[in-house]
Amino acid sequence: MKKKAGFWEFFQGLGKTFMLPVALLAFMGILLGIGSSFSSESTIQAVPFLGNNILQVIFRFMSAIGGFAFTYLPVMFAMAIPLGLVRKEKGVAAFSGFVGYVVMNLAINFYLTETNNLAAAESLREAGQGMVFGIQTIEMGVLGGIIAGVIVYHLHNRFYQTQLPDSFAFFSGARFVPIITSLVMALVGTAIPMIWPLFALLITGIGTLIQKAGPFGPFLFGSGERLLLPFGLHHILVSMIRFTEAGGHAVIDGKEVFGALNIFYAELQNNLPISSAATAFLSQGKMPTFMFGLPAAALAMYQTAKPENRHKIKGLLISGVIATFVTGITEPIEFLFLFISPLLWIFHVIMTGAGFMVMSLLGVTIGNTDGGVLDFLIFGVMQGNYTKWWMVLIVGAFWFAIYYFVFKTVILRKDLKTPGREAIVDETEYTDTETNYAKKGSYDATGILNALGGAENIESLDNCITRLRLVLQDGKKVQDDELKKLGALGVVHLDDTNVQVIIGTKVTTVRNALDNLI
Repeated sequence: MKKKAGFWEFFQGLGKTFMLPVALLAFMGILLGIGSSFSSESTIQAVPFLGNNILQVIFRFMSAIGGFAFTYLPVMFAMAIPLGLVRKEKGVAAFSGFVGYVVMNLAINFYLTETNNLAAAESLREAGQGMVFGIQTIEMGVLGGIIAGVIVYHLHNRFYQTQLPDSFAFFSGARFVPIITSLVMALVGTAIPMIWPLFALLITGIGTLIQKAGPFGPFLFGSGERLLLPFGLHHILVSMIRFTEAGGHAVIDGKEVFGALNIFYAELQNNLPISSAATAFLSQGKMPTFMFGLPAAALAMYQTAKPENRHKIKGLLISGVIATFVTGITEPIEFLFLFISPLLWIFHVIMTGAGFMVMSLLGVTIGNTDGGVLDFLIFGVMQGNYTKWWMVLIVGAFWFAIYYFVFKTVILRKDLKTPGREAIVDETEYTDTETNYAKKGSYDATGILNALGGAENIESLDNCITRLRLVLQDGKKVQDDELKKLGALGVVHLDDTNVQVIIGTKVTTVRNALDNLI
């Protein structure tokens, strides 16, 4: 029972740590989306006044700043996870997360260099490699940051109180955490390249399958690309379809062209009819999900949040919706449920693939790469009725209804802790009596521990400004009256396991005393 509670507590805590980078991601997504969209050549051709030099400088600046969060999202996860999960020395934990992530990628680079497996600069994505802080490494996406963050969290809890012999006493305690992190993550980084090629082989097989799947090819591509996104492996699949024979072959203006995106651009430049076989793997397939499905999911999350918390999450959800609807940047919404509910993620994966298949079967021909409303307007509406752009609106209406119904139903029935539904809200409202309360004399820490059901009943112990925050094995064991006799101002039972004991301004002293006893 204790292990099970600890397991779920860990994953609920892990989900909450994602909110810090995701909040930044949502805001930066708007900057990146607006900046990159309005500085693209296709947009300027469609709306000439946007080509003004001053406007273009502003848009490029927005794009450069907004791209920060997406470029460095993995390292933000590597830092945010230990920062949010550890109870003490949080600054050291975040620092160690950064150290661990960089060392892991240095070790990967070392292995690739020593085994002559570094890809050429022009073929990084096809080889599943990328650049991290100037280090050529395996492209693991957010998963790389999560791996580093979780490992550092466990290392921190295990070693932050380590005492070394007197000769090395300077490196004891919290200083030892980044040291042990460096050693462990170096070994982890060396092992990763031995395992990762298995995933690349699997993706190559998927690309071959897509090529031979006929009408189901777009479904396999769309669902496969979403499924691989959290692992950072989607680039391999996307590159295969966009730039190799797996995405099609055509002769245009006397030249052989391979790949869905290359074929689309070549046809566009030569004013030829757009091939539906090429656009089947491009923007049009994303539009039902990106422009309609994910906004519906955000609405469902908003309406299932606790009424008193809705105003706190409104900005987060709105910015995420703007990012996905306008530019096809989906992570700010996806990361709100990806790690909370595998069921909703699999539903999202299937629906994305279904969007690709339905658009293809309906004969829609809208190309490009983003899948947002700008692609819809520029490469759909403005290209003429032959693109069948109106089909996006019809299918999108169905996608909105399906996503909204499924998300709302699953969130409520499974009691998922999507934003605004958390059992414990960090922004506790403290009364004046509570914040000014200070018991005369010292507290009986042993008596308080016994009144809480003993050390064996305590899963985790933390404190805020005035309260002990506890996760207990059994909240019914808490003796409220006894705690009040021992000086507590009050006891708050949030649910069967989460309890807060109002101590007042001496809460840190009591918490430290309990830590020593436990």
